[in-house]
Amino acid sequence: MPIPPDTEFARQTESEWQHLRIQASELLYPWAPAYRSMIEAAYAEPALRSLYPFTSHWALRFSTTTRPALLKPTGPCLTADSDGTYGVGTGFLTPDLGLFATPHEAVAQAVRHLSPAPR
Repeated sequence: MPIPPDTEFARQTESEWQHLRIQASELLYPWAPAYRSMIEAAYAEPALRSLYPFTSHWALRFSTTTRPALLKPTGPCLTADSDGTYGVGTGFLTPDLGLFATPHEAVAQAVRHLSPAPR
């Protein structure tokens, strides 16, 4: 019997979150602790955890579709810089919604800028 789409989406989303968390914990770059903190803060937020996460150039994006059909990002882009700041932007790698001292502040800003009905 096929898995209902919402259940399959939830399974794939959780699997991708776990992959990102493991990957972030194993990075040895100087900016890795900030990146890891950003991933963990986003995962701790239910509104973001319910979206499919994906990264490009170490920026965290979200989608209402899963791989391989990542059609359109949903909501803001989160970034972590080696100087310990966290950016939130409407576009890719442009923190036009602000720079923050903690990943939790950046995640809160991202949640404020999510569409009312992300799925």
